[in-house]
Amino acid sequence: MIFNRSKPLRRWLASCLAGVALASTVALPIAAMADEAKPAVTAPAPDPSGGNTGVASDVAATDNGKKLDEVAKELGHQKISINIVWTLLAAFLVMFMQAGFAMVEAGLTRAKNVSHTAAMNFLIYPLGMLGFYVCGFAFMFGSVGPVPALGGTPGLATPALAFTLFGKSFEVLGMGGFFLGPSVYDVGTFTLFIFQMVFMDTTATIPTGTLAERWKYSAFILYGIAVGTIMYPVYGMWVWGGGWLADLGTNFGLGHGHVDFAGSSVVHLTGGVIALVGGKMVGARYGKYNKDGSANILPGHNIPMAVIGTFILAFGWFGFNAGSTLAGTDLRISVVAVNTMLASGTGAMVATLWMWFVRAGKPDTSMMCNGMLAGLVAVTAPCAFITSWAACLIGAVAGLLVVEAVYFVDSKLKIDDPVGAISVHGVNGLWGIIALGLFADGSYGDGWNGVPGTVKGLFYGDSSQLVAEIIGIVANFAYIGPMSIGLFWLTNKIVGNRVPVEDEIEGLDIPEMGAPGYVGVAMDKASETPIPF
Repeated sequence: MIFNRSKPLRRWLASCLAGVALASTVALPIAAMADEAKPAVTAPAPDPSGGNTGVASDVAATDNGKKLDEVAKELGHQKISINIVWTLLAAFLVMFMQAGFAMVEAGLTRAKNVSHTAAMNFLIYPLGMLGFYVCGFAFMFGSVGPVPALGGTPGLATPALAFTLFGKSFEVLGMGGFFLGPSVYDVGTFTLFIFQMVFMDTTATIPTGTLAERWKYSAFILYGIAVGTIMYPVYGMWVWGGGWLADLGTNFGLGHGHVDFAGSSVVHLTGGVIALVGGKMVGARYGKYNKDGSANILPGHNIPMAVIGTFILAFGWFGFNAGSTLAGTDLRISVVAVNTMLASGTGAMVATLWMWFVRAGKPDTSMMCNGMLAGLVAVTAPCAFITSWAACLIGAVAGLLVVEAVYFVDSKLKIDDPVGAISVHGVNGLWGIIALGLFADGSYGDGWNGVPGTVKGLFYGDSSQLVAEIIGIVANFAYIGPMSIGLFWLTNKIVGNRVPVEDEIEGLDIPEMGAPGYVGVAMDKASETPIPF
């Protein structure tokens, strides 16, 4: 063996082993002393706003050759990239909600009108989109100024149309970005456009549920053009485009101005008011009311379709609400998403129990769906500014409100609303705005609408925020109401709002659309028999 023949090699190995042993005896006590010197590690505090989550150590080490400005530019580009991708993804989710609306409305109406109802939900998408592209986006956001989360959005800073009152400037209409022209040919601006366009489309589709089964398709098309060009964008500018409602805080000290995180007033109350006016002016479906004024139920033909549509809407609503941060780097998105989910659950549960034990003696499936949607509508405005218990309470109140509102609209106002859109979107859009003015807890929204500090409601010390919310509600009725009256009056003069009664009795699919919604399937005639309300 080599170990027996080489004494120098044996001496070298022995010295190495001795050195290792000596190093171990010295290093172990030193390591123990170092451990004793370390400070105790404390668990991080909860971070409800997300502002303290993510520190310098979370950034991976960069190449040693890079200069500081190069690293900063790279990180800035990555941040805006994350925000744009997040906002686009949220827009795609909201766009898919159109499928949910189509299924809910088609399922809750009768089989003889299914093609007509689905076609309204389909065509409102391109109608509203093109109107918003031509001038709606410019009217709403043309003067909003830079949007830092999306990289600055150059071009959206054209002076707004404004007037002076009480010594203050009241901005009422944006004036830049028509046809997405060269001045706004920018990745951030195009991101904002697609996200806001699908929000507008949600508003536009709400009245199609209320006016289903008797609205003439040509009149519907004229409505679709109007809502995307002038009706929705003007009020939207007042709230989200830097308009006078947003400035109630800076101009008059009313909280942070009219705050609506994701659209309880801008989207849902607007759609609900249009539906309310349209339902009253167009009138009820044939057979809805008896001679004595009592109401009948004209049952929908496919409840499972409505249930699936409701879940599609609930899924898309995560994009609707959490996406309204416009920033994947704003970690408040987790709070928004959970609040959205909780309100939908409590809304569905309370509507179910209220129908079961108070109103009907049965847990009505369609009202379960409307309860979930009502909770979602109500939490849309306050979702970013509240904690979980408030989200549950807001959804629970919405579930009760939607049931009682359906009975009130049908029996007292005598407005025929086949899917309950007025109750879901109008009534609970209003409730959601009030809820923000009550329950905003001051954990989020620093600097919102240019006002220092976080957003707080009445129960957290700022009663003026509730005042600003109520002013926004009044402004919605004051603008959207008369505009809706004028629109339905004008379309009735031009093409007529309502189909002939014989077409309504037979069903709108053949006379209006030229083909039935179902072919070769025997229709259940029992679904055509009115049921006492």
